[in-house]
Amino acid sequence: MKLHNSRTIILLSIILFFAINWSVNKNIYAQEAETRATIEIGSLKGPTTMGMVKLMNDSEQGLTRNNYQVSMYGTADEIVTGIVSGKIDAAAVPCNLSSVLYNKTKGQVLVTAINTLGVLYLVESGNSVQSVGDLKGKTIYSTGKGTTPEFALNYILTQNGLEPGKDVTIEYKSESTELAVLLGQSDNMIALLPQPYVTAVQMKNEKVRIALNLSDEWNKVSTDSALVTGCVVAQKDFIEKSPEVFEQFMTDYNNSTQYVNSNIESAAELIAKYEIVAAAPIAVKALPYCNITFITGDEMEKKLNGYLQVLFDANPQSIGGKLPDEAFYFKAK
Repeated sequence: MKLHNSRTIILLSIILFFAINWSVNKNIYAQEAETRATIEIGSLKGPTTMGMVKLMNDSEQGLTRNNYQVSMYGTADEIVTGIVSGKIDAAAVPCNLSSVLYNKTKGQVLVTAINTLGVLYLVESGNSVQSVGDLKGKTIYSTGKGTTPEFALNYILTQNGLEPGKDVTIEYKSESTELAVLLGQSDNMIALLPQPYVTAVQMKNEKVRIALNLSDEWNKVSTDSALVTGCVVAQKDFIEKSPEVFEQFMTDYNNSTQYVNSNIESAAELIAKYEIVAAAPIAVKALPYCNITFITGDEMEKKLNGYLQVLFDANPQSIGGKLPDEAFYFKAK
């Protein structure tokens, strides 16, 4: 009888222990959920958001310390409005826009990382271009007049001794989709397109091939900069008043980028889920060419400063009228 009572007491003690432990853990989790910081993030559909998809998905499932509310916008102007008004805490934006924001807000928006390197490719429905020199006397169709594609192409051409408009004719179209249609209808047509449009076109038309990678061509003529597409910016006030939350955001973003680059197929599913591209198979083929990265600190400054200098020389207004100073570049202490 005593043995039976002892066993009963032990069993009840075990049950009580687990009940108390479960209750304590439940309270801890509830407290963590209540104190989970919310970060408002803005981004544009395309490669600059692709590296963020794991962060976005994990946040939705409650797997991140911070609650990331990511809004994808159709135009950069919408992001500018959100950042200037203070509605957006951090954003993935075109690199020239980071400088515009810094100048527009008088130093209240800082660049914290490069998240995308070059995504521009010269493609053709033929086999006539093997080098930049082969472009002499030819016509290139492109989008982005007055923006990064024009400045990047002109820089590479001039550095190779070709004068845009004289040695090479450049015709600008309003949409990349228009170029895709033209490529499908023409032989020996040359066009400048960004990823993932390049991949989407190639999947529909086997004649289209990548002739030149503009990132590689840029690196051949510039040792102190890089062709950079996207970067991460954040409100200075957010960085300074919530340093731990911001640091966690940077860590989560970096981890998300590494996941996307290491898990192409599963990342492609997430990219399609968030409608950044039309379908996962396109993302699978495009990802290796999107140059998704996460570069911070001195290396970020070196690559971005040289790139902004090229844009400034071409059109000062493309970066907000003046080159940003040292304070523009956030560096963890």
